[in-house]
Amino acid sequence: MEFGAPCSRALNGGRPCGRAFGTRIRRAAVESRSPFGASSFRVSPTPAAPRKNRAVKAVLKGHTVSVDKVGKMSSQSSHDFELSSLTALSPLDGRYWSKVKDLAPYMSEYGLIYFRVLVEIKWLLKLSQIPELTEVPSFSEEAESFLQGLIDGFNLEDALEIKNIERVTNHDVKAVEYFLKQKCQSHPEIAQVLEFFHFACTSEDINNLAHALMLKESMKNVMFPVMDKLIRAICTVAKDNAYISMLSRTHGQPASPTTLGKEMAVFAVRLSRERKEMHQVEIMGKFAGAVGNYNAHLAAYPHIDWPHIAEEFVKSLGLSFNPYVTQIETHDYMAKLFHTLIQFNNILIDFDRDIWGYISLGYFKQITKAGEIGSSTMPHKVNPIDFENSEGNLGKANGGLSHLSMKLPISRWQRDLTDSTVLRNMGEGLGHSLLAYKSALQGIGKLQVNEARLSEDLNRSWEVLAEPIQTVMRRFGVPEPYEKLKELTRGRAVSQESITEFIEGLELPEEAKINLLKLTPHTYIGAAAELAMNVDVAVNLLSGLEIF
Repeated sequence: MEFGAPCSRALNGGRPCGRAFGTRIRRAAVESRSPFGASSFRVSPTPAAPRKNRAVKAVLKGHTVSVDKVGKMSSQSSHDFELSSLTALSPLDGRYWSKVKDLAPYMSEYGLIYFRVLVEIKWLLKLSQIPELTEVPSFSEEAESFLQGLIDGFNLEDALEIKNIERVTNHDVKAVEYFLKQKCQSHPEIAQVLEFFHFACTSEDINNLAHALMLKESMKNVMFPVMDKLIRAICTVAKDNAYISMLSRTHGQPASPTTLGKEMAVFAVRLSRERKEMHQVEIMGKFAGAVGNYNAHLAAYPHIDWPHIAEEFVKSLGLSFNPYVTQIETHDYMAKLFHTLIQFNNILIDFDRDIWGYISLGYFKQITKAGEIGSSTMPHKVNPIDFENSEGNLGKANGGLSHLSMKLPISRWQRDLTDSTVLRNMGEGLGHSLLAYKSALQGIGKLQVNEARLSEDLNRSWEVLAEPIQTVMRRFGVPEPYEKLKELTRGRAVSQESITEFIEGLELPEEAKINLLKLTPHTYIGAAAELAMNVDVAVNLLSGLEIF
């Protein structure tokens, strides 16, 4: 796999974000070495076994995994398994890796460690800029460049080194501090102030900012661009089919006609509204020590305005400052962001299901791809798998995001540790969402409108003109218009001839009668076409963003 840069240039003062992320590494993962790979996997029958008890062996570069006839795997095999695309517990890290790997530089363990390193170094640099803190004098340009280089050049080997330190400390944040001290002890200027790494900090001061930056950069660089691409794709379908008439269905029954494009526009506008809400969520951070009161800071330097220093520091990272906290940042912004993401996903589920239904009705055909198989037994099938995949992953994403949004704002007294393990799963919710968006986009790209099928349904549904006829009758004072149309149409076969005969027998002004006689199920679409054609303007106005 190959990671992209874990941060924006803006976060790093315009500098590139690190040489590590141009480096290709094997997918085998955390320890960077695996005893086996997909290419070395072969299956063979156990030669000595009688036929009825014959087992299967999987040979993994010298490791043999026996599987008996009913699929029971021998107990020792689990000790041989290391992370690969075949052994990953989550399909995001296996089957779907190529679709979601853009999130890895931000939402992985690597991403968390990287942003911890960034925060620790930026805090030391901030301390050097406080005149009253004489023990940490202003760094020379060369020293600042050295520290910035630790951020820019941070790579997978550095992250593995920190994990090795953690094996001794059994504390992930302390391992980062020790790593930085080791890296800087050879620099004469920085070596004088090594104990000011992590000065007055609780681990959560570092972690909450790291998690905030992980979210901020993930949303900005990965999630929002794909969301915008999805909204644009739906808008294109809306405009391309603005004038394609379609029979509506309410309660599953024929209803007043619309256009295919207008129904697509509805989803684009709904999604853009939630996209705007997400963009407006303030990503927040705290830096107030063990219980939120700057106790240690003021004990060491009672005359420094630490709340002001903390606010400046948090804002310098591109985050909003939360001054009222306990040991942890309250996570309320996370709950708001995840709730809004859930709603975006819910709207997309609605879209997926509608498209699935339109494909079932024959309103859309799907462009086939050579070599693809729809069913293992029914060769004719072209299944709507992209929309089904999207729907399934959106449900999985929402389950995780719902737990995050409900759990994270709750913490016992000044802090418990339940948020720590939960926060490590942010990437799961974003990953399944990202996978779903890409599946929906792939499905949209295969759609082909079947105008003949749309026209066929409209031609069989002349009863939908009961609505405009009875409405015009009301205007001109014809008694009991609704009741008369109900008697004509409800539960009865209605044809163009019967509708024409009914209109001609009405006591209406001639112009009104002529206008009604011109109506067909194809033309009775109201303002649907105009609404579809104006979708780009509506999306930009609602989102407050230039999606187009």
